[in-house]
Amino acid sequence: PSAAATDTMTEVSDLSESHPVSLERAGADRAPLIANLLELYIHDLSEVFSVKPGLDGRFGYDKLPLYWSEPDKRWAFLIKFGDQVAGFALVTRGSPATCDPMDLDVAEFFVLRGYRRLSVGRQAAKMLWDSLPGNWVVRVSEGNRHGLPFWRAVCRAYASGACEETTRPGNPHGWRVFTFAASVGQAR
Repeated sequence: PSAAATDTMTEVSDLSESHPVSLERAGADRAPLIANLLELYIHDLSEVFSVKPGLDGRFGYDKLPLYWSEPDKRWAFLIKFGDQVAGFALVTRGSPATCDPMDLDVAEFFVLRGYRRLSVGRQAAKMLWDSLPGNWVVRVSEGNRHGLPFWRAVCRAYASGACEETTRPGNPHGWRVFTFAASVGQAR
């Protein structure tokens, strides 16, 4: 980055343990921020899936407005580390991997690279599941070589081992599907 850009950026290495992870429900006023983060997320996933940016250089995410027009079926969250935005999570009621329309699905989950390996994603996932008790589904492409071990470990730890892992066909890669229950006050 340019010298001017670095003046406004926070060095993640300057952030200490005193910066707690938090999960905040994102209102429609945060849609532009989540749209920007989605661009970074989709760019990361372009290593796994064949996605290309449009003529405007953006990937776009057509379903984003639904997270505010269908408030009983979709939820958007910001992941924060201290007062810094560290990522986002999008959740849907109903999953393409199960038949139960009441299942909760981690549709998208993203932590900025500078906050990875600091337990930000692990803590945010636990907060997410605690915030919406029910049966959860986490779908991970087998081509996502970094995401798959992360989600396997986090889901199993959260569910104290009571997590089912199944496979589903997919193109270009198959999917691993993790299912488990989250309840209010669940001990982990």
